[in-house]
Amino acid sequence: MTAALGLITLAPLVHADPQSSAREERAKRQAELGHGKVTKAEAEKKPPMYPNATRQSPEAKASPKTIKSLQAMQELYEKDDWAGVISKADELGGMASANAYDKAFAYSMAGNAAANMNDQAKAATYFGKAVDANGLDNDSHYATMYNLAIIQYGEEKYADALATIDRFLAETKSGKADQLAFRAGVLAGLNRNDEAAAIYKDLINKNPTDKRLLMNGVAALQGAEKFDDANKLLEQAYQRGMLTEPRELRALYIGYMNAQRWTEAQKVVDDGVAKGILQPGPELARDYQILAQTAYANDNMPLAIAMYKRAAPMAADGEAYLNLAKVLDMDGKKAEAKAAAKSALDKGIKKPEDAKRILAR
Repeated sequence: MTAALGLITLAPLVHADPQSSAREERAKRQAELGHGKVTKAEAEKKPPMYPNATRQSPEAKASPKTIKSLQAMQELYEKDDWAGVISKADELGGMASANAYDKAFAYSMAGNAAANMNDQAKAATYFGKAVDANGLDNDSHYATMYNLAIIQYGEEKYADALATIDRFLAETKSGKADQLAFRAGVLAGLNRNDEAAAIYKDLINKNPTDKRLLMNGVAALQGAEKFDDANKLLEQAYQRGMLTEPRELRALYIGYMNAQRWTEAQKVVDDGVAKGILQPGPELARDYQILAQTAYANDNMPLAIAMYKRAAPMAADGEAYLNLAKVLDMDGKKAEAKAAAKSALDKGIKKPEDAKRILAR
């Protein structure tokens, strides 16, 4: 009467939109090229995003000889002509009259166009060229660098992504939570889970209600095989009512099970079912069977029967009914045991002879 107990581990999730800052930068570029509703003066009034940056922000002006080409590329972008944008960017990049700003602007637009075409490798190439051209103002330059790191992460080029985000953080002197969390996610991708967990734990202490940070911290701690610490984070979140999804509750009660904290595990399961977070199904049935198996091993027959009774109707096959029949038979409840054995045969089991023996008694 066994059911497999597997450690549930969570993978850190990095949520970042490589287009988010691009939309703002496009509006700024439109103003500089004489398009759009925002004037250049209004765009320049916006306080810098990275006031402590070590890079000296260049003047960032288009060459008079290339401005028409830049405007044409902007128009292609507004028409969603991504291939046209990339072609124009390559053309501009090869112009002898193009300055650093022209090239950086063109390559950043090409990077966004490639991303819109879902060609992430090409997007990374153009974002890298834009950064190397070093011609954009600080806000645009570092937005492009951050986009490059995001694309590299999405392509699972974690070492490249780490080098890029480390450069970004070193040069901007930024300490924003989302950027530090992104770095932690990259470290987790490199299986440097101890380092990732340290960052997440620090961020969680500062942002205790941020569930995304918390769940990523749990994942990193699990990856570092610090399961007690992961359980502690989940437990604290549970007590604050933050665990509202099945995978979140399951991470906690499976963690309890692996730590042999069976009573707490059952309480979390029962609470999740009562609140409607955990829905009937084969996965929940398997977990109930584990609780039943443990109760049986501890000679707690009433609890074992109760857990098997919960598991059996929602299980994918009749094995839970067969285990229930065996426990009922051992407990002297012959009629109930036979009913469970019949249900086991009806749902299908690997060894029908086991159920038939109970029915024959």
